[in-house]
Amino acid sequence: MSTRISFNELRKIKDQLPNGSMDRIANELGLDAETVRNYFGASHKDGQLIGIHIEPGPDGGIVEIDNDAVLEAAFRILQEC
Repeated sequence: MSTRISFNELRKIKDQLPNGSMDRIANELGLDAETVRNYFGASHKDGQLIGIHIEPGPDGGIVEIDNDAVLEAAFRILQEC
């Protein structure tokens, strides 16, 4: 099952994460840090785009998340803060 969230909501989650969270999530999940940044809407050429699809629309568009492991890790970090 996939999760749908607005692009702006996804960016808000990213913006609330403390410094170093992208590297922490990457290490935890065995991903490249640039790939984690791309998950949150960046477009780093060294990273991949995994587990999300962005559809144009209001509020920055709709992001359909196929693999929510990165998002779940971000929520765990936010709960620690």
